[in-house]
Amino acid sequence: MKTITIEGQIRTEFGKTATRQLRSEEKVPAVIYGGAKEINFAAPAVAFKHVVYTPDFLIIEVKVDGKAYKCVLKDLQFDKVSDKLIHIDFLELVADKKVVVTLPIKFVGTPAGVKAGGKLVTKIKSLKVKALPKDLRENIELDINNLELNENIRVQDVKVVNMEIMNSPRIPIASVTMTRQLKQEEAAVAKPGTPAPAAKAAAAPAAAAKAPAKK
Repeated sequence: MKTITIEGQIRTEFGKTATRQLRSEEKVPAVIYGGAKEINFAAPAVAFKHVVYTPDFLIIEVKVDGKAYKCVLKDLQFDKVSDKLIHIDFLELVADKKVVVTLPIKFVGTPAGVKAGGKLVTKIKSLKVKALPKDLRENIELDINNLELNENIRVQDVKVVNMEIMNSPRIPIASVTMTRQLKQEEAAVAKPGTPAPAAKAAAAPAAAAKAPAKK
């Protein structure tokens, strides 16, 4: 599992003045909670770049005051005007305490419906799960090889070990839909007296063979 390290400094002063001073130094206030005690610290804004702007699930090791805390990202706050990061919350991972996190879905395989001419449409790209820290993983692999044309795969179809999926079971994750070309071909076949696309192709050389040769 991907892990990144952030080094910060304990915050000893609070309030608007202290916060403005931190931001003037290009630092972001942050907090770690969920463990034995709450840890308030600050770190350079650039240190959070790979935590904030990534689709990956990460374990963050925060080093503060000579101690290291294994955490996951919990919440972010941005300035409404400048869109700069102004606060970040981390949840400390405790061995015997379950946590709720969001894991990306990794689709594996090529759907049978796509091979038949359909198009894969993904409805959601991640799942919310509850698990012990030792059971967390980078992503949830989802085999879609058997997904047929006009079929859905739903949350209830996902099987994971040592995890509880928190999303509603009936929510569709992905489906295979007809492409415009496939719809047009099926519509043409459905018209009385209209040969199927394959039949048209076969009829062309036959008609050419019957045509009289030019003198």
